[in-house]
Amino acid sequence: MGVCITGIGVVSAIGMSVDENLSALREGRTGIGPLHYLQGTKASLAGEVKASNDELRAALGVGTEYVSRTSLLGLQAAREAWGDNKRSGVIRTGIISATSVGGMDRSEVFYKDYLAQSNPDYRLLTTHDSGSTTERIAKELGITGYINTLSTACSSGVNAIMLGARLILQGTLDRVLVGGSDALSGFTIDGFRSLMIYDDQWCRPFDDSRAGLNLGEGAGFLLLEGEKSIELTGNKPICNVSGWANAADAYHQTASSPDGKGATLAIEHAIRRAGIGLDQISYVNAHGTGTKNNDHSESVALQNVFGDRIPPFSSTKAFTGHTLAAAGAIEAVFSVLAIRHNLIFPNLNYRTPIAETGLVPATQLETGVEVNAVLSNSFGFGGNNSSLVLTKYE
Repeated sequence: MGVCITGIGVVSAIGMSVDENLSALREGRTGIGPLHYLQGTKASLAGEVKASNDELRAALGVGTEYVSRTSLLGLQAAREAWGDNKRSGVIRTGIISATSVGGMDRSEVFYKDYLAQSNPDYRLLTTHDSGSTTERIAKELGITGYINTLSTACSSGVNAIMLGARLILQGTLDRVLVGGSDALSGFTIDGFRSLMIYDDQWCRPFDDSRAGLNLGEGAGFLLLEGEKSIELTGNKPICNVSGWANAADAYHQTASSPDGKGATLAIEHAIRRAGIGLDQISYVNAHGTGTKNNDHSESVALQNVFGDRIPPFSSTKAFTGHTLAAAGAIEAVFSVLAIRHNLIFPNLNYRTPIAETGLVPATQLETGVEVNAVLSNSFGFGGNNSSLVLTKYE
């Protein structure tokens, strides 16, 4: 049976639930647009969740206590993935959540007030810590056995899934809620603009004219269960977490190696761990940020691994924006949907192949294809490269 996924939850710029996200993916409807709720930044386009903090609070039943937007988004997705699972002392349960910015959306409000010497509210700082979102979700769902927070840049979400799967296989836990959450903030938008990789136009992953990314926000969570847990919960497996790998190329603080070394290692080892052949990968959910560096490096890595037989691939970041630590988890949910519904999602805004590689992603929604195994890539700053292989549950 291995490690099974029995629940999924997601909130992003294209929807507040799994069903809403799936509808947008089917319809080719992006969530990237002008910022409405986050004010005071220079970004013209981003993948903002279409709900204010007050609306999220009301929907979640969260009172007036201090809570970051990262936590609100995480709660939304975690509740959906958790479903009606009961609190049980018999099942050893844990939660691993990933984030890059934590409660920075609240902290930067405090900082501005502090600089202005306008009597800042120090209680805002209680939400700053990256672990506060994980602890908030754990408390809400009654998870007390194992609580962990990861922050490895853009590969964080996949690394959370990877760690959860390993803990189940090692017999440490029976089920684990894994995922990631990140909210937009002026800090991250300005940071990526300072790196000169933020595109003020709609991002164009894997296109020769690509000029940078659009940031996004959201959360994705998956409930992983082993055989013992499934026997007790009666949950129906959706698919398996079959392969995973992390490889660091240590090339540069913020850039991937041009020869795709780290990404190549991660992809190769994940597929090997899954125990399947290269020809059995049905679809690749690419990291595909839309930056010059990433998309070239990832294209080279795909060629290194698959040669001239690269499976259908696409990036979904032109739908959601780059959600940082949440990206790997959100796209793992999208990969589950690809397997469950036999879909290959389109790579929006693609027109011209990258000159150096000539690769052509899927540009139209493909339906009715047999999708049995999906490779999902998440490559982070510092060369922290992670790949995941999800397979259809038999």
